[in-house]
Amino acid sequence: MGTLELNSREIKSVFGLLGEKENDISFSVAWALSRCPFFLKGFIKNIAHIDVDPSLVKINLQHYERDGGITDIELESQGKLFIIIEAKRGWILPGERQLGAYKKRQSFSQSNASIKKFVVLSDYKKPYVGNCGELAYLEKSKAEILSWEEVARIAARSKQDSSHREKHLIDELLIYLREVVYMQKIDSNWVFVVSLGSYLPRGWKISFIDLVEKKKLYFHSVGKRGWPKEPPNYIAFRYYGKLQSIHRIEDWDVVRNMHSRIREIPKGDWGEDYFLYKLGKRFAPDHEVKTGGIYANGRVRCMLDTLFTCKTIKQARDVSKTREKSMGA
Repeated sequence: MGTLELNSREIKSVFGLLGEKENDISFSVAWALSRCPFFLKGFIKNIAHIDVDPSLVKINLQHYERDGGITDIELESQGKLFIIIEAKRGWILPGERQLGAYKKRQSFSQSNASIKKFVVLSDYKKPYVGNCGELAYLEKSKAEILSWEEVARIAARSKQDSSHREKHLIDELLIYLREVVYMQKIDSNWVFVVSLGSYLPRGWKISFIDLVEKKKLYFHSVGKRGWPKEPPNYIAFRYYGKLQSIHRIEDWDVVRNMHSRIREIPKGDWGEDYFLYKLGKRFAPDHEVKTGGIYANGRVRCMLDTLFTCKTIKQARDVSKTREKSMGA
């Protein structure tokens, strides 16, 4: 069987033709729900704990209401249920204001459905959210958290009762979800390059340089202030004016109290989520790669091979940007 590429990106599923943005993922899941009744039935059963006739469920995409925003997906069965679904890629959740606006939507508030719910699709898992006081507004809004991993499990379980055509469609969806949502892209060669300092933050007993060199750990905010909202495949560190090391990220977790993992950091809940990475073995080019004019705390993305062929990180960044643009990425 031949391969299909779009802008130098291999397409392994029909859903991959849509793209990898949140709307693309929403459309893909909604299409599968609309065409695979046992998937739809299992999906609603997981959320609302009731059995429904899939043929009586209407699925709306991108439904706009004035002062109520645009919903990603709506599932409605007249008089029985009304579910608003917000799809988020990575470790990002909708804010309290957004959920509040959904709650005031006329179609939702005036519906005579006996079950009304908000569902957030995200990489978050229920046990983590349930133990996080900062996210209490989700419970207040009666929002159900459903991880992409669980969505995939529901889809896979529905195959046993589905027709051959429906099974094929679900397989396509599972391939797509594994690529773009809840698994690291092991074929990605992008490297996230960050700057490290040797200073000790107040109350700390370890510097970021020692954290990387001695403990093979690193952490950063999840999706805020320009930080990635999904773990990269590779991360590189620069300090003392040059590239020092590149590491594959072997494992990661989401942490709020860093002291629970790193004793040299003071106790306390930092009030937001942080990715904590376990770093793989160090590797680096056999020649010196200087910073090359990137501002002191600048964070950049480079393709892995450019760090081995360029003389500076700035040059590697620029070559990577040019290459990405030429590929239409």
